Amino acid sequence: MKDKIKNLPPVSEMMRESGLEPKKQFGQNFLFDLNLTGRIARSVPDIENTTVIEVGPGPGGLTRALLMAGAKKVIAIEKDKTTEPILSKIIDASNGKLEVIFGDALKVKLDNIDKNGYAICSNLPYNVGTELLIQWLKKIANGEPIKSLTLMFQREVAMRIIANVGDEQYGRLAVLANLIADTKILFDVPNTAFVPRPRVQSAVVQIIPNKNKILAIKDIKKLEKLTAKLFGQRRKMIRSIIKTDWEKYGLSGTERAEEISPKKFLEIADHIDVNLL
Repeated sequence: MKDKIKNLPPVSEMMRESGLEPKKQFGQNFLFDLNLTGRIARSVPDIENTTVIEVGPGPGGLTRALLMAGAKKVIAIEKDKTTEPILSKIIDASNGKLEVIFGDALKVKLDNIDKNGYAICSNLPYNVGTELLIQWLKKIANGEPIKSLTLMFQREVAMRIIANVGDEQYGRLAVLANLIADTKILFDVPNTAFVPRPRVQSAVVQIIPNKNKILAIKDIKKLEKLTAKLFGQRRKMIRSIIKTDWEKYGLSGTERAEEISPKKFLEIADHIDVNLL
């Protein structure tokens, strides 16, 4: 199988033959660098024993790398049907290890993927990356067997995921990620690696669910509502956003959301009246 994948024409050549071009409405920025896609794929923990979900494969550069890295199976979700001629050739070379689902990743339901758990590895479309991550974090908190997430984001978003309280980038994304998983930036990716070249730099973030953290969460929906409400007006004092007795949480009410630690957010979410959210 690896020989078949390796012998496929270069991604750029397959794009020219099919007339495929990146589309702005899908937030597409394609990776052609084989060293880079290979490095991302090899970063997936235990990939040889893991089914991998990829969102937005485009012409399949990372898809091919995941197969070459030995993924147990790859399930790619693609909204752009014009990529089908290219992806079908990768399917033919994959010996049954690649499945492509054409649809919106925000709406596609993936049930019973692998009883042993699965990983997600993607060069995420810029326009839906954050929304997808929040969706996946909620799934993890609700018991979905996601083993790891290895994701490419704009560097600004990557910093928001790993931020600590007090950091300039600290917000609801950092709170939710910190309370569910262990996060780190694996490496930066220059904008010159993409076609077309975006204005911003990117980074690959790895998110590993932490069972001990997840067990502490009683209601992920409530926690999500709380963080959305307070960070939605982050420059305001929390007492002017939610009228409650903040002293019972060890707070004065004059704090702003960016001053509240993930642990404190969890404590508040556990006890606050849901009707206040």
